[in-house]
Amino acid sequence: MIAINNLTFRIGSRALYEEANWHIKPGEKIGLIGANGTGKSTLLKIIVGEYSPSEGTVSMSKDIKIGYLNQDLLSYDSHHTILHVAMEAFERQNQLHDEIEVLLKKIETDYSDELINKLSDKQQEFEALDGYNIEYRANEILAGLGFSTEDQHRPLNTFSGGWRMRVMLAKILLQNPDILLLDEPTNHMDLPSIKWLETYLNGFEGAIVIVSHDRYFLDRIVNRIVESRKGKLTIYSGNYTFYLEEKALRSEIQKGEFKNQQAKIKQEERLIERFKAKASKAKMAQSRMKALDKMERVEDVDDDNPTVNFRFKFSKPSGRHVIRIENASKSYPNINILDQAEALIEKGDKIALIGANGKGKSTLLRMIAGTEAFSGKCENGHNVTTTFFAQHQLESLHLDNAILEELQAFAPKHSDTELRSILGCFLFTGDDVFKKIRVLSGGEKSRVALAKSLTTDSNFLILDEPTNHLDIQSVNILIQALEQYEGTFIAVSHDRYFLDSVANKIWFIEDQQIKEYPGTYAEYEEWQAKRLKEIVPGGGIKHAKVEKAKKEEAKPQVSDDKAKQLKKLNQQLQKLEDDVAAQDKLVKEAEAEIAKEEVYSNPQKLKEVNERYHHLKEQLGALQLHWEQLADEILILEG
Repeated sequence: MIAINNLTFRIGSRALYEEANWHIKPGEKIGLIGANGTGKSTLLKIIVGEYSPSEGTVSMSKDIKIGYLNQDLLSYDSHHTILHVAMEAFERQNQLHDEIEVLLKKIETDYSDELINKLSDKQQEFEALDGYNIEYRANEILAGLGFSTEDQHRPLNTFSGGWRMRVMLAKILLQNPDILLLDEPTNHMDLPSIKWLETYLNGFEGAIVIVSHDRYFLDRIVNRIVESRKGKLTIYSGNYTFYLEEKALRSEIQKGEFKNQQAKIKQEERLIERFKAKASKAKMAQSRMKALDKMERVEDVDDDNPTVNFRFKFSKPSGRHVIRIENASKSYPNINILDQAEALIEKGDKIALIGANGKGKSTLLRMIAGTEAFSGKCENGHNVTTTFFAQHQLESLHLDNAILEELQAFAPKHSDTELRSILGCFLFTGDDVFKKIRVLSGGEKSRVALAKSLTTDSNFLILDEPTNHLDIQSVNILIQALEQYEGTFIAVSHDRYFLDSVANKIWFIEDQQIKEYPGTYAEYEEWQAKRLKEIVPGGGIKHAKVEKAKKEEAKPQVSDDKAKQLKKLNQQLQKLEDDVAAQDKLVKEAEAEIAKEEVYSNPQKLKEVNERYHHLKEQLGALQLHWEQLADEILILEG
């Protein structure tokens, strides 16, 4: 499908890749991994032709269709609705639609055979390309990526960069390419959208190459890992978990080979040193020296997983109660976040605050930090000292400071040795600490900001998306740091591996209240899967049975009135599903009628059938929208 042979790519005098090889086969699901700066995004740009190799070749079939998502698309701007932008993927269908509209207008006054035949050909091609369903397909994918029906009719330029990226992803998915190249596709996505994307990609029949720092995302999708390291591409036949196991095994074997070779080299060197001065043995010694010089050396194994050995301390431990929230209410125009909500954070809590975007996670963090106005109370407990980490803090870094200077100014009580130890934990070693902030990448700036947060004398941390811009190695370091942190924290993140590794409680906002699950993220997911309702093929919404006895307390009771209301709504939903199926059948019958010769050869008849088709399609859309609203209402009642 795509063959990379002896690829060398240089940036100045530095070789990012040197004689690297990789063949991408049809249907492969590949995770492209490696530390920041090893050239993963660059490699994708080489594949699509944005960059040219210094040496070597990238070859592929001429008719291959590539869908490429990259962070540069954040700057894409348009005054069109996001539905219109997504439907730009259907270039030929849109062209045919416009041509058909023009021909239908002409046919009102011109009944010539030539015009009727031309219209028939266009309509047949439009139908063959599934043109009548393109809007529905665009609706479906945009909804999966978190856009409501109302959102889909808003202009693209009214959305933030992260939401625009989702629109561009929708457009790429709708193009149905032969291969998808996805550079950090889960950045700026909430957990529901990530799960939807996982399901979609698992059903995608083409090849996929994903650059991602989300271990769970890779584990659920890929069947092959390609590691970019030291200018080479190393292939592992399995998902990310398999890669870790296989790499550990390969490293163990390599360590053994290195140790054996070093012992052999030392033995040869001793023999050479012993006999090189003796005339009778000089020839043998020279021969052994040449053999030693020609020996292909086995490299020692580098430790790609540095450990955090700095103990993060604070001078004053907090009291038992860290944060108490009482009667908290918060709303924005058209959205209510909290209504008389209450919650308690206790000493030693490691809380993951989860949920879809727009549910108020970051707002709640700001309320706890005291930077967001609201009605009600949020009180700090005894001796609580707080540090709030958020992405906007990257902008507060002093660009002209060196990394070490930035920490010295922020944490003057720490010695340079302590600060360098902390920076070493975040992969800034040796002379790296003297780099200016302005030359750092986004991920490196995030690591500096996180290092600053952990040098504070704080016993309570508020972390808003701390894993953004971090590679897998850096996420592991943050996990180790938080595992050693003896204080209390609350964190928002879409990285499920991170959440499962550090949290002992889960918070989520539901019915404008702060709800708590007392367990890990994996346990919460299992509980939530049982709690949520399942969509059953052809049969409405199937309710998970309320468990009794010991499980009763984990799930709120449903009142009789609510039960009656739910029963009524589910009956309505069942009837609505039948109506949707019947209406869909009428739409398909109208499509088939348009293609009949006796219809398209009769201008008046064709006009009538076209009008009927569009009317039926509008009715189908209204029914589908009503179904979505009713389903949402049911889920809210059952929440």
